[in-house]
Amino acid sequence: METLRALAEPHRFQIVDLLLEGPRPVGDMVTQLGLRQPQVSKHLRVLSDAGLVDVRVDAQRRIYALRPMRFQELEVWLEKYRRLWEGNFQRLDALLDEMKTDEKKHGRTKR
Repeated sequence: METLRALAEPHRFQIVDLLLEGPRPVGDMVTQLGLRQPQVSKHLRVLSDAGLVDVRVDAQRRIYALRPMRFQELEVWLEKYRRLWEGNFQRLDALLDEMKTDEKKHGRTKR
């Protein structure tokens, strides 16, 4: 999945976190990340190619913003795995409850 590959790089993940607060110019992200402008631009291009960010030009500045639709698609995909983990946790809870009941029946309690 192209989206996950784009987000796998730590600096790109940081850029997405910055953009959660709202649209930002490249220069602002350069300052926040402590990277050089060409590096930030390269990461933004990868995020843009993956459909995660949009860019608009404002005079001499490029303003980047998140594309919510792509993240909604990712959320739908992740939901399948969330249900899997929730099922596993419910089975674990049931097993732990059963173990506690058995301990009480047999007079063994852990302190």
